[in-house]
Amino acid sequence: MQRQSHSPSVQSALEEALGRVADAPVTLAVAGRTDTGVHATAQVVSFQPPKTAGRRTCDDWRRGANTYLPKDIAIIRADVVPEGFHARFAALSRRYLYLVSEEIPERGLNAKRIWHTGLALDTHRMHRAAQDLLGERDFSAFRSAQCNASTPMRNLLSARVARVGSLIVCDLIANAFLHRMVRMILGVLVPVGAGRASPGAIQNALAKGSFNASQMPTAPAHGLYLCAVEYQDGMCFRPPTPLLGSEYV
Repeated sequence: MQRQSHSPSVQSALEEALGRVADAPVTLAVAGRTDTGVHATAQVVSFQPPKTAGRRTCDDWRRGANTYLPKDIAIIRADVVPEGFHARFAALSRRYLYLVSEEIPERGLNAKRIWHTGLALDTHRMHRAAQDLLGERDFSAFRSAQCNASTPMRNLLSARVARVGSLIVCDLIANAFLHRMVRMILGVLVPVGAGRASPGAIQNALAKGSFNASQMPTAPAHGLYLCAVEYQDGMCFRPPTPLLGSEYV
């Protein structure tokens, strides 16, 4: 999501599109950073319109910027927020879904939207293991070497693994996430569900503060979705997630 000096990003595309509407540079604050290949149905950004932009309605900004965005990026909603609002620092929690299939990898529309494991998975076993993640703790075991967060402490508020139709959904809510944290967690939960790792694998990794990448590789980016960001006063942006629909939000 975040601006990159060496390659295109969602943030740079949004800043360029909004800048064209404003006819002046625009700098965004972004609620959550996502790796290349990760999806977002509920990314939240904030910015202060340049004074030179004149008077525009929220819909003017949305519709105008969408005309300049690539087809795989869209502004769903635009709102006026209180003075000083910051999409990242004002967020109370973020919610990620990771979508898994037991089918073998397939071609077609869903090839890059779900992790097709080709494994029979015990979701009850996965869910029980995921409960070891709950609470405020040191998540160094689930933090990439490239993570630049000032602390590995995070508060995981909810962890669920369940079947939804033909898919297995891992649903995680935390105050914030470390770089590749969800993908590394899935790299443990899937072997647990397949019976290739013990039910205590999560607890063991947390205790050691390390992640055995040779035995439990990081899950691929394309199964991951940022699907909700919550703020004070009940403000929460949570549109339906593709492949699950409005019944799972």
